[in-house]
Amino acid sequence: MLALLYVIFVAALFGTRSLIADDITTNSPQHDDIIDIASSNDNFQTLVAAIKAAGLVETLKGDGPFTVFAPTDEAFAALPDGTVENLLKPENRDQLVQILTFHVVPGKIMSGQLLKLGEAKTVNGSKLPIGLSIGDANVIATDIEASNGVIHVIDRVLVPSAPQMTESGAATIIREAIARGVPLYNNGQPEACAAIYELAAMAVLQLDDNLSPEASKPLADALHKIKRSHNSSDRAWIMREGLDRALAEMSPRKMSVSPDRRY
Repeated sequence: MLALLYVIFVAALFGTRSLIADDITTNSPQHDDIIDIASSNDNFQTLVAAIKAAGLVETLKGDGPFTVFAPTDEAFAALPDGTVENLLKPENRDQLVQILTFHVVPGKIMSGQLLKLGEAKTVNGSKLPIGLSIGDANVIATDIEASNGVIHVIDRVLVPSAPQMTESGAATIIREAIARGVPLYNNGQPEACAAIYELAAMAVLQLDDNLSPEASKPLADALHKIKRSHNSSDRAWIMREGLDRALAEMSPRKMSVSPDRRY
């Protein structure tokens, strides 16, 4: 049962096939490499220009394999005015290389493996939190296979020095689960909400070996308690409270969890 729920959970969160992915896979032969695929799609014009300016074309046309988290043109456009233009200047090449290589992980990591990682070491040497999101970016298309790796499309540009890069993979999983569970509960789907919370708790307990006893106990207790409940709404609340308390223990300030029952 756990294995089935895990598959459903991963499919719901990372199995997204957007029009971007459909367009890429329709127009790109399997022998195309990462650069070929990105260059052939109008959504990655800025990314390709940045790769060329950084001198990384030959690297990403190499054997690899590589996993590339590719920001769309809209993601680059969302950066502060002038950011992209400045990064593309020759004098800022080193900074551009650092940013771009933060989007590349050695090896071919398919969507089903992402949740198991918690974090991954990127080509630039920094660790990238990987859970229900990639750093602070949402995954909008997955498993675009190339001859030398795989592309996952994201909606933000990742920056190594961003504050969220220091956040634990466990806390990221919990926050993302809550963000996805709340709308489900409020839209009359407490069973789906409870399933997401339950699987997030299981994932955290399995993935974060360094989780403190104070943070792991609320999750373990909640998972044990829901076994005695057959009411979906109650199960969602039991798991939500467990996630909230675990998250509070992970916070440096250890903020208290309000007993307020409003969702």
